[in-house]
Amino acid sequence: MRKFLHAIVALLIFTCLHFVAAAQSLRYSVSMPYIGLGAYTTKQNDAFSFTSNQAALAQTKAASVGVYGERRFLLADNSVYGLALAIPTSLGNFGIQANYAGFANFNEQKVGVAYGRSLGSKLDIGVQFNYYGYRIPTYNSASAVNFEAGAIMHVSEKLNVGVHVYNPVGGNLGKSGNEKIASAYKFGVGYDVSDNFYFSTEIIKEEDQPVNVTGGFQYRFKKQFFAKAGFRSDNNTGYAGIGFQYDAIRIDVAASYHQQLGVSPGVLLIYNFKEAKK
Repeated sequence: MRKFLHAIVALLIFTCLHFVAAAQSLRYSVSMPYIGLGAYTTKQNDAFSFTSNQAALAQTKAASVGVYGERRFLLADNSVYGLALAIPTSLGNFGIQANYAGFANFNEQKVGVAYGRSLGSKLDIGVQFNYYGYRIPTYNSASAVNFEAGAIMHVSEKLNVGVHVYNPVGGNLGKSGNEKIASAYKFGVGYDVSDNFYFSTEIIKEEDQPVNVTGGFQYRFKKQFFAKAGFRSDNNTGYAGIGFQYDAIRIDVAASYHQQLGVSPGVLLIYNFKEAKK
């Protein structure tokens, strides 16, 4: 019975791939805006912030590493995992991102190396080079290398705006050239209302897809506790989570909800290393 269910899931995914072959994009976590919410803030930056805009790496003050896992729609075969590592140096700040989605009969991987730095007090820039691939045993596998880049302008101490491009020059998957990774463009705004409250929004245009708007906020209601919530317009999904920070360790429990497909729970863990003495 389990093998039969696996075969059905693989068939459904293959069917989806067939129809989107003109512009293949990585199936990110349903609540991915949750972990990238800190891209446009100078006060609540974390290890995952640069995964939404690499220029956010410039605001990294201490090394940190994070892992995230989500069981999409409560299906084990539809799980998504993410890892992010941010490292500040005197030559600029570096980041490593890794994503995995799927199961044995169909899976996708993305590994990226990022770099970000400040160009004065008003502008941060960043770039990331990625390896992306997918694998369907006994049928096909393909991979490609691409890049993404971003810039964030600090309009004021509280207001930050930025742009981000993903795979702007295209690129085919595999030797056949029948599939390509979609290009995407984003415009984001973040506002630090106070040291404890922050909200942001992004307008995203992916190739061959309608415009998507995401938004969210983070509120730290005690020194160790905070909450996040937001939405995505492309699939009418809302997400929310609560977090606990103790010393260098932070733990979040999050979930998103789709009206037709249900709940996708997730857990995030971040460890912050001590800031290096200057």
